[in-house]
Amino acid sequence: MKMMLVGAGAVGESILKILKERDKNAEWFKLALVCDCDIKRAEEVCSALGEERFVPHSVDAVNTSEMAELIREYGIDFVMDGAPPFASDHIFDAAYETGADYANMGTWSVPMDEPKYGLGIENSYIRPMTKYNFDSHEKWRKKGNMAVICLGIDPGVVNVFAKYVCTHLLDETEEIHVKDGGNLSFPGADPDDIMFGFNVWTVLDEVMNPNVEYDREKGGFIVEKAFAGKEKFIMPDGVGENTLVKVEHEEVVTMTRYLSRYGLKKCTFKISLDENLITALKVIDKLGLRSLKPVDVDGVSVVPRDVVAACAPQPKDIGDEMKGKMLVGVHCIGKKDGKHKEYFMYQPFDNTKSMKKWGSQAVVMQTGFGAALAIELIGRGIWRDKGVFSPEYFDPEPYLELMRESGFEYKIEER
Repeated sequence: MKMMLVGAGAVGESILKILKERDKNAEWFKLALVCDCDIKRAEEVCSALGEERFVPHSVDAVNTSEMAELIREYGIDFVMDGAPPFASDHIFDAAYETGADYANMGTWSVPMDEPKYGLGIENSYIRPMTKYNFDSHEKWRKKGNMAVICLGIDPGVVNVFAKYVCTHLLDETEEIHVKDGGNLSFPGADPDDIMFGFNVWTVLDEVMNPNVEYDREKGGFIVEKAFAGKEKFIMPDGVGENTLVKVEHEEVVTMTRYLSRYGLKKCTFKISLDENLITALKVIDKLGLRSLKPVDVDGVSVVPRDVVAACAPQPKDIGDEMKGKMLVGVHCIGKKDGKHKEYFMYQPFDNTKSMKKWGSQAVVMQTGFGAALAIELIGRGIWRDKGVFSPEYFDPEPYLELMRESGFEYKIEER
């Protein structure tokens, strides 16, 4: 595999660290062209990795022709999209144009200025999540190359978990609920501190966009305002009670696409958000600072969201001071041998251990692991087909085997 990574942020760097560890002798992972709009950042990442197979390069992630030229110049056969969501379609198109395979960790969606809410994604979104990619399935299939969207922890690992429960633990899977939580904290931190924990652009999109759930009996996809569906959920492994809210997330669409044949009636995604972050996001939204439309400030054109993204604490700078775990999983409800069954299949990731082993915080490394193991399956030809897919399409066993082999643990709790 000769990979072009577009986006050398904290998660992109974590992916490279894991791939280097997984293939120390470069048996299948031959080259990583590490691209970023900030060449210094790309150089910093490659320097830290310390091998010739990691090559830095600058790139404009919304310039399809520039990326296509780089793909051809370096003989790239796989493009990993680690850029902010707004660039994803351009990177996807560059891979298609050049005949390279492609993967991302999430998709680009565009809500309406005045969402209708209620039944139907199309009534609240100009561009619903995953639509641009899945609408391209047939042309990718005809060209003979493969795109696998939504590789990370969630979406990503949880999609694999859901498929495994459907095929191995339940005869009929009626409900799948993704739960993203943990008990991370900053001992001694100012009580007013705000932690994004993940790419700022991504947080501003998926949390503040109208959220989506699936309910077959109510007619399909249902859209509500941000922070709907609050519930308390007890997380295992000593993490304890989390308060979760619904957000827009691709699993609701991809699981419905691939797992409905197992009896799926309901699907949601919920995440635990710090109250300080919720307050900050509401203020940012009400002040118009989430907007992508440029505003004039003393003769200078400024995109409000760019200012927020530049000023907010960056995930790559959060590390040793954070204690606790991330814990992400799927709560699946259904039947086995005619009896009601519930399983919670999850992945815990301890921040102290993450910092000690990888030098990066848990939120970042957990996502990076999810993507890196899928990239390995693609690079070794284990996940292989023609067209556009998400992880539920594939046999979950090879992925779970890599999790066991690499120490990226998972657990199953019957409830």
